Amino acid sequence: MSQDKKDRFQHLLFDLDGTLTDPKIGITSCVQYALRKMGIEEPDLDKLEPFIGPPLMDSFEEFYGFSQEQAAQAVDAYRERFSTIGLFENEVYPGIPQMLAMLHQKGKKLAIASSKPTVYVTRILEHFDIKKYFDVIVGSELDGTHSRKEEVVEEALRQLSQFEKKENDTCVTTAATVMIGDRKFDILGAKAFGLTSVGVSFGYAKEGELEEAGADYIVDTVGQLETLLLE
Repeated sequence: MSQDKKDRFQHLLFDLDGTLTDPKIGITSCVQYALRKMGIEEPDLDKLEPFIGPPLMDSFEEFYGFSQEQAAQAVDAYRERFSTIGLFENEVYPGIPQMLAMLHQKGKKLAIASSKPTVYVTRILEHFDIKKYFDVIVGSELDGTHSRKEEVVEEALRQLSQFEKKENDTCVTTAATVMIGDRKFDILGAKAFGLTSVGVSFGYAKEGELEEAGADYIVDTVGQLETLLLE
């Protein structure tokens, strides 16, 4: 194996929802709750799966035609339930903790790059006892700022660079960094900075979404992901 390929996989940026954990019940139930507060009944949680991944404001505006003011009200209602109940209606995909432990043991530097607010990301990682594997945790702000995947990736790269410079006096290069996620937003966020992109098909992408976004690699299982990242 070439040195170039080995170096490419030293810094790993992970999405959270649909990549490390399956958040469907929590997210869709909270969207259902928010819609009810806005006078809309949606009994089918499966129809709310598109809310998994992109910023909530965008989704309420796109899928239900809300104005910015209405979308902000819906986000507030969503968080009423999510902050106490929905946060933990979630589960780690089988094999993820073991994979993270192995990557950490092999000296990889791990970061979270999620559009979910950082405060929730941290609580979820702590709840599942996987926070210890991450050197950097980046999410959005509760006020909706820094929720675009490009902004999240940019900040994760900045913090990883600071971490590496402090710990090892080394630099993070785009050629050595991989973004792993389950939606097109993750792939496009990687491309914005010239990163290698890995799409996981076990998340919530629509059929063909990852291919259309131009993912460099697509894996179907956690085992395949671990094998790729350890190469």
